[in-house]
Amino acid sequence: MTRELDLRPEKVWIVGAGPGDPELLTVRAARLIAEADDLLVDALVPPAVYQGVKARILYVGKRSGRPHLSQREIEDILVRLAREGRRVVRLKGGDPAVFARLGEEVRALEGAGVPWEAVPGVSSFLAAAQAVGIPLTDRGEADRFVVLTGHGGEGRSLPSLPAFDAATTVVLLMAIGNLGELVAAALDAGYPAELPAVAVSQASLPGERRVAAPLEALPRAVASARLETPATVLIGQVAKRLTQTNPHSEVVPFSVELRSATLS
Repeated sequence: MTRELDLRPEKVWIVGAGPGDPELLTVRAARLIAEADDLLVDALVPPAVYQGVKARILYVGKRSGRPHLSQREIEDILVRLAREGRRVVRLKGGDPAVFARLGEEVRALEGAGVPWEAVPGVSSFLAAAQAVGIPLTDRGEADRFVVLTGHGGEGRSLPSLPAFDAATTVVLLMAIGNLGELVAAALDAGYPAELPAVAVSQASLPGERRVAAPLEALPRAVASARLETPATVLIGQVAKRLTQTNPHSEVVPFSVELRSATLS
């Protein structure tokens, strides 16, 4: 039995839109998007996810180097619309609890006395790994994974990678712009230069592409392929499982260009 969907006004739903393919929306997310009065949409959510809805669309996404609303302004809009009696959906790419400022928005809503509900979404790191046939964990090879943001943002330094462990898969989100610096730091910290690595761009979308290379060569390979953001980077022994003989994933259909680089 499914839980009844609470569609009362004066409430905010913080909804994960998944990696971009509308078929990867959860059933609850799709229902809320269809019934919302207002959709506050992040930059990484493609229009296919909300096309044809009856809601008013407000684009509040942040793009590096471009004008955008501040986080405080977004929170103020959420509170104002809810208090106007609107059914408000805050639509975020991936999962709202993974580097998507869920905590900040929840604190703002609770501070204003506005009811809220969070709806999980398929994170891009899960979609990227499965689309190219890479298991994040694999018996006897990787028994854990760690997910890091690949950019500092708002004056913060880049994240510190964990100490190298052959049984750990490292996942970097939003890392393409700083990939050279991140890889250099990993090599300085003792990560093997030949460690398998893969970058996947636009996971689950028609323009999805992947680049495979030893860790040391990955920044050069990504630059040569002109890989675009958003992209996910997977580092670890499991990355050698990249599906090369059959580039079409059974998890999500897509058209993909496969490039490889080797150390010279």
